[in-house]
Amino acid sequence: MKKKIVSVALATAVATTMLAGCSGSGAGSNSGKKSDSGKTVLSLGIWPSDELADDIATFEGYKDTMKELHPDVEVKPAHYTYATDTFVSLASSGNCPTIFETWYTEPQKLIKQGLASDITKELKARGWDADMAESVKNLMSDKDGNIYGIPRDAYVLGLMCNVQLFEEAGLVDENGIPKFPKTMDELAETAKTIKDKTGAAGFCLLAKDNAGGWHFSNIAWNFGAQLVTANDDGTFTSNLESPEAIAAMKWVYDLKWKYDVLTADPTAEDWGTGFQQLGTGGAAMYIGANDAVNQPTQVNGLPVDKLAMCAIPAGPNGDQYSLTGGTPYMFSKDATEDEINAALDFLEIMGKSPVANDTSIAGMKASAADRVANGVPVIKSFQCWTNKEYLDAEQAVIDEYKNVDEKLYDSYFNDSKNVKAEEPGDAQEMYAQLTNVLQAVVTDKNCDIEALMKQADENLQTTLDSEFGK
Repeated sequence: MKKKIVSVALATAVATTMLAGCSGSGAGSNSGKKSDSGKTVLSLGIWPSDELADDIATFEGYKDTMKELHPDVEVKPAHYTYATDTFVSLASSGNCPTIFETWYTEPQKLIKQGLASDITKELKARGWDADMAESVKNLMSDKDGNIYGIPRDAYVLGLMCNVQLFEEAGLVDENGIPKFPKTMDELAETAKTIKDKTGAAGFCLLAKDNAGGWHFSNIAWNFGAQLVTANDDGTFTSNLESPEAIAAMKWVYDLKWKYDVLTADPTAEDWGTGFQQLGTGGAAMYIGANDAVNQPTQVNGLPVDKLAMCAIPAGPNGDQYSLTGGTPYMFSKDATEDEINAALDFLEIMGKSPVANDTSIAGMKASAADRVANGVPVIKSFQCWTNKEYLDAEQAVIDEYKNVDEKLYDSYFNDSKNVKAEEPGDAQEMYAQLTNVLQAVVTDKNCDIEALMKQADENLQTTLDSEFGK
């Protein structure tokens, strides 16, 4: 109850502060329509889900401020979680919320399919286009340079660790910081020590859906694999049966059949259950990123000071890469100019734009205060914007609300040096094929890894040829 009271008070204070500085769930779009009172309707797909009561209270504060600063806009909560199997029909039927979140693998697909709005005009009018990191802007632009989204954040995959289990296994230093594994072999050995001394799984491997292949791709890179090659003629070549990719899959096989350090059924583990295993003490290590530190803590109960992160361990030849990606905000193909501007105004109020003023800073503080109240680590991020005034303001808020020992994250931020974007071509199909192999590897001790990877390679190549030509 105390947390709820704090958050509601914060929401009210935020609205007041923002104004002074400026002297239902379910997707459903009202794009192109006005409310009964003639207001522009902003269908907000980024509204928090129902179970995050304190986050909703913070958003209510943003909504109140929006009402005061932009009385011609009516904000309608419309929580939406992006899914590749439902989005096309949602957008085609005109039911997409005005603004929604997706993944960096998706903008080019949505742009080519005509399922998102060009927001170049609106961004240029605000000068935001010039403040966006070029690498991020390129991900969300068409061949003519028109922009279709802006970044919410960027992430780099790392290794999340349950400090409590490391403590029980005697794997912390004199300062209580976990002795992070630096190589894949050390990861397996650390996982074995934790399993032997605590009974908990040493490592949570995903093998249920595309997230399994997504995680595996980063593991394979550190074994020296290049999973897909982009050719000069616009086609792509699959390399899933390379010796390096097979070696990475054999390492996964050993986690299950040699070390026995995985959770009971990896084929039942997805992105959400992985955080549940980590947060509740079911597993000691899990691949995750800075944008999801609320999952093991706020969502699954791990104390804020018992989560730590390190860089993805290096492979046998010293290769160390960290997969980078992130979450962009995109806009319904049916959104009007007024609706797009209303959505951008809301993002500025949230502090999710390259603007540093009293309003946006109050939004940053509200978000940080909400994290503190809910036991979520307040840590730095990987930057998507280049505006120094904004970046300085963001860092000042982090310094003010910091609630964890930075040493718990030093390895993650300092050692994740070699970042790579997701593989070209059709990354989601590649992930699906790799997950099929993972499922076989963790359920059949007598599986033929080479044959499985060869079949996955052939399947992916067929898809790539179909989509991009031979």
